[in-house]
Amino acid sequence: MHPLGATDSPCDARKLGMSDLLNLRQEARARMPAVVAPPHLRKATAQTWRARMRNEYGSAHVFEGLADQLKALGQSAEIVAEVERFALEERKHGALCGAVVEAMEEEAVTPPLESTEYPTHPEVSLLEGTVRNLLSICCLSETVAVALIGAERLEMPDGPLKTLLTEIYGDECGHSNFGWRLLPTLLEAQEVDEALIERLGRYLRVAFAHLEKHELMHLPDGPPPPPEGAALGLCSGRDARKLFYATVTRLIVPGLESHGLPARHAWENRCFGS
Repeated sequence: MHPLGATDSPCDARKLGMSDLLNLRQEARARMPAVVAPPHLRKATAQTWRARMRNEYGSAHVFEGLADQLKALGQSAEIVAEVERFALEERKHGALCGAVVEAMEEEAVTPPLESTEYPTHPEVSLLEGTVRNLLSICCLSETVAVALIGAERLEMPDGPLKTLLTEIYGDECGHSNFGWRLLPTLLEAQEVDEALIERLGRYLRVAFAHLEKHELMHLPDGPPPPPEGAALGLCSGRDARKLFYATVTRLIVPGLESHGLPARHAWENRCFGS
């Protein structure tokens, strides 16, 4: 789900033993929805939800890292516990996505995300490093997730799969809202000055570039699935890409600008270098 938590590098399952694989079969089978797919859509459905399983479960460490930063920064035990709960929710999302895989009569097993080190940004202060990660994780990635999952949910008919997706959607809303609630508090700290805001603007250029790369990688611009695919979570990558850009330009950028961050300039000048 998160650029910080997923490198998306190729990983060949044939080179891994079973002990090296992410195996959520037990958790997934306990949550398996009563979903029936037409034979011609079962494989695509299993592939889609297996990829989601991998990304959701693998991104839990991002929230664990953020919780550690917030604790070190002196945030309340309640705030730290809330973020620690987000990590548990991401692992639960992995099991929920795996449950759809199992419902397609395939196994909720996949190579895990490559291990990535949580960026603590030691070149800047603890506060600035924490704000950077809060921006990237909650205000950018999770806000995009809310938009994409919300749109998918609207297209899905009532039933067990929509109930499952609604549970994920509700959690993602909480993750995003947390970031937008905490951001103004952190930006009110005494050490926040014009120089720090300018540096955050430079950071946002890189964060936006990574967000775009990550999302487009997961939203292929190919032929749309058949209409009956919407009931199984098979969505048009082309439409999802349009929604991604609309979410960034119409929601995220104005929201960050309202907190005094130069987000519009950062988005228009996004790049992978500082």
